[in-house]
Amino acid sequence: MSSSTPNKSLLDLATQKLVESQVWRSIFRHGYPDTPLNQSLVMMGNVFLHLHPVKVSRQAMKITYTWCMGGISFFLFLLLTITGVFLMFYYVPSVDTAYQNINQLQSVVAFANLTRNMHRWAAHLMVVSVSLHMIRVFYHGAYKPPREFNWVVGVLLFFVTLFLSFTGYLLPWDQIAIWAITVGTNLAPYTPLLGDAVYKVLVGGGAVGQETLIRFYVGHVILLPLAGALLMAVHFWRIRKDGGAAGPPPPSRRELEARADLEKAPAGSTR
Repeated sequence: MSSSTPNKSLLDLATQKLVESQVWRSIFRHGYPDTPLNQSLVMMGNVFLHLHPVKVSRQAMKITYTWCMGGISFFLFLLLTITGVFLMFYYVPSVDTAYQNINQLQSVVAFANLTRNMHRWAAHLMVVSVSLHMIRVFYHGAYKPPREFNWVVGVLLFFVTLFLSFTGYLLPWDQIAIWAITVGTNLAPYTPLLGDAVYKVLVGGGAVGQETLIRFYVGHVILLPLAGALLMAVHFWRIRKDGGAAGPPPPSRRELEARADLEKAPAGSTR
């Protein structure tokens, strides 16, 4: 008597045991995503997967369309967070010891020089990747409705990235950093209406000194990373609500009107 079900391979049996286990069911509550309904339920019921839409345009997922600039920027932010926390264990935001701390990191602490270089280069690369990401979004018209709100969030993230790089530049407290920040903060008084207030908030006094270092350190390790994380959460959520990565831009109104005229024209006629 032959069985009506085909013989399952060892891999199929292992997969079945895995998806039926208590551990799997505690994470994925709605079974294996083998149907459109299960796919939707799995995406909605998982804290990580629910950030992604259930369906995404195939063309929008091509590597030559997005170049993964958004994902690369997020990866660099995570790398900066990990390496930054490591550096915080040894760095003291004091004008008397900051430069010595950096020298000690390069010569005394194991792997600290590598970590600092990873942090520095990741910061440079993040500015580049975020800039390229915004250029790609603008070029493909992904800022158009219904994604205009997410474009504003992306612009805010771009400024957060620039301010993170700007505030981190002072922390080594070497001559290059001090004079670069001095020149940068001297541009603040030229801000319309709020020039003096902006300068006092940035510098904390009449010139770049201890108060400036404390302000830049707190902004670099607490305020700006929290603002960036919050804006990224909103950014990812809006991407999911807007249907994933923006596909090719829709045809222009002129193209739509031309198509409508061609459809209305009688057969065989020429224009």
